[in-house]
Amino acid sequence: MKKVIALLFAALLAIGLTACGTSSDSGSIGEDPEKIIMGFVPSQDSDEIADTVKPLADKLSEELGVEVEGQLMTSYSALVEAMGSNQVQIGFLPAFGYVLANEKHGVEVILKSERFGSGTYRAQYVVHADSNIESLEDMKGKTWAIPDLTSTSGFLFPAAQIMDKFNVEDVQSGFFSNTIEAGGHDNALISVYEGDADVATTFDDARSTIEEDYPDVKDKLKVIEYTSDIPNDTISVTKDLSDEWKKKIKETFLSFNDDKEMIEVMNEVYSWDAIIEAEDSEYDVVRNTYEKFKDTNLLDN
Repeated sequence: MKKVIALLFAALLAIGLTACGTSSDSGSIGEDPEKIIMGFVPSQDSDEIADTVKPLADKLSEELGVEVEGQLMTSYSALVEAMGSNQVQIGFLPAFGYVLANEKHGVEVILKSERFGSGTYRAQYVVHADSNIESLEDMKGKTWAIPDLTSTSGFLFPAAQIMDKFNVEDVQSGFFSNTIEAGGHDNALISVYEGDADVATTFDDARSTIEEDYPDVKDKLKVIEYTSDIPNDTISVTKDLSDEWKKKIKETFLSFNDDKEMIEVMNEVYSWDAIIEAEDSEYDVVRNTYEKFKDTNLLDN
């Protein structure tokens, strides 16, 4: 775990330094921005999500009266740092990514997703259906596939749960034998499906995201356990946007709840059923979970 945490913050630092040396395409965002960049991290094939995001960007451009461009990011770490350097003004961030962005760069949450009538979800542990892994105890010594080091459901909550349940500080070498950063919830699942990993942690139920390419995925991969509830992923904005623009963006996204086409787009991109308001305090449970890592001094190096 120490190695994993160190890699996370090294990646954030490296990206941050790179971002600081690059001028923002949109310039300083004030009362009347000339262009707004909206950042996404693919939860599916990047070419597919790029095509899916375009109607959303076009509709936002029409409603806001300013050009909006959807930009695919390589990871949530990259998106956090891009918002910190004002290269991206609107970010679709998971709960942990938002907490990091808020702590480091003052990024503000304005909205979150609703799925199945709920503003919360759980992380799931997925293994191959024919494996002998039936419980969390059985995962000890196995290979773990995670989507991203800043993924709330793919990394933070499962790691904290294992630390608590098994009284281990180093989840990577003290519990799992190896950790694979797969680069997305879909890829984490595929790693287990193809036998490259023994267990994957993803949002519930991420298996649906690869069902088209792997129609037997729900037969081949089984869920053995869940974490506690997690606040849903966010629409967050950079602190460089004025209060007027933050309000305008928030109201525009909320209006999409009455636009069937836009909700279908949101569902295709990140499986959102609706867009609901969010408060920073809702993410305190994530901050408290994050504190478990700080309390173990895993961040010292």
